[in-house]
Formats: sequence, structure tokens, C-alpha cells
Amino acid sequence: MMTLLQAAELARGALSGPDGDILRVVTDSREAGTGDLFVALKGERFDAHDFVAEVTAKGAAALVRADFELPGASLIRVDDTRLALGRLASGWAQRLPALRIGVTGSNGKTTVKEMLAAILRQYAGADAVLATAGNFNNDIGLPLTLLRLTPAHRYAVLEMGMNHHGELSYLTGLARPRIALVNNAMRAHFGYFGSTEEVARAKAEIFEGLDADGVAVLNADDANLALFRRAADGHRQIAFGLGAAAEVRAADIELDALSSRFTLRCANGEQRIELPAPGEHNVRNALAAASLALAADVPLADIAAGLAAFGGAKGRLQLKQSPRGLSVIDDSYNANPDSMKAGIDVLTRLPAPRCFVMGDIGELGDSADALHAEVGEYARACGIDLLLTLGEVSRHAAAACGARGKHFDSIDELYEFLDRQLPSGASVLVKGSRFMRMERVVEHLMQQFREEQ
Repeated sequence: MMTLLQAAELARGALSGPDGDILRVVTDSREAGTGDLFVALKGERFDAHDFVAEVTAKGAAALVRADFELPGASLIRVDDTRLALGRLASGWAQRLPALRIGVTGSNGKTTVKEMLAAILRQYAGADAVLATAGNFNNDIGLPLTLLRLTPAHRYAVLEMGMNHHGELSYLTGLARPRIALVNNAMRAHFGYFGSTEEVARAKAEIFEGLDADGVAVLNADDANLALFRRAADGHRQIAFGLGAAAEVRAADIELDALSSRFTLRCANGEQRIELPAPGEHNVRNALAAASLALAADVPLADIAAGLAAFGGAKGRLQLKQSPRGLSVIDDSYNANPDSMKAGIDVLTRLPAPRCFVMGDIGELGDSADALHAEVGEYARACGIDLLLTLGEVSRHAAAACGARGKHFDSIDELYEFLDRQLPSGASVLVKGSRFMRMERVVEHLMQQFREEQ
């Protein structure tokens, strides 16, 4: 990978102790061993400098703050280990040939990342593509992803998340993408931003890191399109959407409970797309991924083949058949009000009776009560047979759903109701913010009934 001396130069630090080759950069002391560089980060509840002696005894070197002492160890001393990790990763990535593609948005960014990765693997081969693993999309995860790049990679698909102004500015400055996408700006993180326009301003920071000849991919259907166009001024722009004004658009859309089909139209021609993912919002996600691929000069046939091979993203609208005879839509990974509605739209395409198990949505600030109630009203308007809510604020959704809504203060009470009242053959959507851990409900529904165990 590189030597300790080279790493010290990229991180703007000073090496003390013997030089040597680095095989890997890690932040988890349990993973560190011979040939690794352990980055000692300081968090709110821990200081990884406490583990430096342990990891160096296992043969690792360490990147530490300037005043840290450990005689005999190979240490790179820096002013701030978090910032040094970013500098190291950015410097490493910019030495390598991979085309870096940045992806952000309130909804769908992980799905778009996985769709694009599937397209690029179809086009260039699996070993030529690096994509963000899981949710490694923050100021620690993105650098660690960049540090996984090798000379063999032709493409890097980099997801970037945020919940404050300035976060994407920092991340895109590290990644320096050639192509960047804002998938949308929705009602997420309202506790910090207060409006979708402020969310859009924060998302638009991704364009600050574009190369001079970089490409900005924009959602033509987003209410903040003009803001995004201004933020990407001076760069080539590609707009996707369902409207006629979009350069990359979908026609002849067909939706069912399991999949979507549409004709992709763009300047390069048109191509019929078979997408193994349900919902109009996933058609939009596919258009975003296709636009990124077109910006990278991928042929339409490979785009179609890649989207056809898309395997879905964990905890995001995954349809599972339960031993109980239930059709379970696992959309448990995260939530905001607009993605809740998109999930309800998919649920309406499954057989009745239809049940929505909803957990609290986080980071909505003063709007939380009203936005939860809005989701409940939408569920009622869509004819959802049963809305079961769990948490604190989601009780407002249950109340807004009227007689079809029922709130639970504990997950055990919810389990008991599901076990006794949910009939075989029901269709169930499970969704909530990450902190609610709604995957627990999915796991419960995927088991046999307790009396059958």
C-alpha cells in the first residue's frame, strides 16, 4: 500500500520509530495486527490512544496525537487524528486511477450507490469497482473507504451522508469526485435544518469538490433544482426525472409489487429497463444511477444489464416471505416522512389485508408531531388496513389514522399483538428511523409463531 514515511507525509505528521510497509489502515483496535496502521481516534465516550500499546504489541504501527509517547513503537504524530485520517485517505485516493463518483441525497442514496455499483460491475468486472460498504458514509467511513482503493480499481462509488452544514463540504473535499449526484432534498434532519431548502443547500455542498471537468447529476423533479444548478454552475450538468424536461427520463412505466419496468430515454437513445425493485421512487433511483453511468460513458446495454442484476440494499424495501404466511416488506434501515410515504405506496400494491408497522422518525425538531400525523393520514387515505406504531412520537401517526391505528409503548406488546391478531396472508411494511431498530420486528415476523417453536 505505502510506507509509514509516505503515510506521515500525506497525513502531515512526523514518524518516530522504524519505517515499514502498511498493508491496511484500521480504526478498530480488535482488528489491528502486523502491517496495519491503527488510527487512534478520540470519541465522546472513548479515546483509542488507550489501546495503542496493545496494538503495537501485536505488530501494528499507530497514528496518534502529537503529545503521545510510547518508546520503541512506530508512531505517526499529528495535530488531530481524525483530520489526519482524512488527509491520508484523500492523498492516497488522488494517487490512484479510479474514477471517483460521489452520491448523496435525503432518500435513496444507498440504493443508487448499489444500483450504480451493479452497473459498473456489469461493465468493467467486479474487481474493478469499489463501493462504500454499509453506511461508511461519514467523516470516518469515507476515508476508510478511500483507503481500500487499489491500482486495480477503475471506479469508486462513494456514498456521502450528512446532518449539518459543512459536513459534505468536508467529505467532497476529501473525495474530489469527477461525477457527483444529489438524488433529492427531502424532509430529513428537520431538527437541524428546519426546511427542505436548507437541506438542499447542505446537500449541494457535494459539488464543491468536483474537478474542473466534473459532472453534476441533478434531479429535474426536485423543488430545489434551481438551487442545485447554481451550486453546480460551471460544470457539465445532467438532469434526470419523470418529466419531459429531464435529459434522462423514464417512459412507459409499469409497476407491480416486486418490480418495475420502464423505457430509459436519453441523448444516447433508449433502452427498456427491467428493474427487480418496486415503486416509482425506485424508478427515479434507477434514473439517477443510469445518469451517473452515462456520465462515466457506460453504454445503455450495460446499464440495462446492471440494473437487471441489482440485488437490493439491506433493509430497504426487501420483500420477504415469512413462515407465518406473511409478505413482509423490510424497509427498516431508516426513515423520513417522504420515504415513509414511498413505502406505503409499495405496500398498496401487495394483497390485503395490509399492515404498516411504523417506528418513530428522528431529527424532525418542532415539526415531529405534525409530520408523524401526516404519515398516519397518508396511510389512512391509501386504505392501509392497520397502522401499528412503536415509540414516542409515532403515536400521532396512529391517532391520525383513526380506528385503523394502534400505538404500542413497548416492543413486547407489539409482538403479542402481531402474534395474536395478524392473519396469515397479510402484507406487512416495517419501517422506522435507525435508532428504533425496527429490524427486530422483521426478525420476529420471520420466525414461526411462538407456540410452534
